This record gives sequence, structure tokens and C-alpha cells, in this order.
Amino acid sequence: MPRVKRAVHAKKKRRKVLSLAKGKRGARGRLYKIAIEAVDRAMAYAYRDRKAKKREFRNLWTARINAAARLNDISYSKFICGLKKANIELDRKVLAEIAVNDPKAFSQIASIAKTNLAA
Repeated sequence: MPRVKRAVHAKKKRRKVLSLAKGKRGARGRLYKIAIEAVDRAMAYAYRDRKAKKREFRNLWTARINAAARLNDISYSKFICGLKKANIELDRKVLAEIAVNDPKAFSQIASIAKTNLAA
């Protein structure tokens, strides 16, 4: 079996880890062994938080829509139910944007939802 010399690949691997640890303070950005731990943990948090970000934004949109809907004397759940019955297919992101930037348009949408809820 041939002898394997890893000098080039080992340096490449270490350089990659240390470049990912760039910006970390102290040994976490300089020492390979400690940088591995920091990078692994950072990657795990990044993966987890890419999923959490979606949940957090949906919660934010829901809170904004709920606040705007209650200003128009309707609860969030009844508002969404009224929109579904009216076949208005606006997602929560767009509804939240309308609620913040154009309250008049949102009140019109809320009135449509109210009328379809009663019917």
C-alpha cells in the first residue's frame, strides 16, 4: 500500500476552518482546535436559525394583521376566515405590508372579509 502524505490537503482543510472562524475573538479565530469547535457550533446555529427565521416572520406578520384587524373591529381568525370565503388569496406577508403601509386599503379588505363572514 502506498504511503499517503497529507501536507497539502491537511493545510487546505485547516485554512478552510480558520477562514470560517475569521472575525472570532481570541483563540477561536486563531487556534485550529478551538476554531473547529467555534465553526461547528456556528454552523449548527445557522442551520437551526434559518428554520426559526421563517417561524418568527410568520408570527410577526400575524401580530401585525391581528392589530390592524382589531382596529377594524374584527378578530384575526374571523378576518382570515372571511378572506378565505371571499376567495381573496393574499398571503400573510402581503397583508402585513398593507396593514402597516396602507391602512385604508386594509380597512376595505377587512370590510370585504366581514361581509363574506356574515354570508
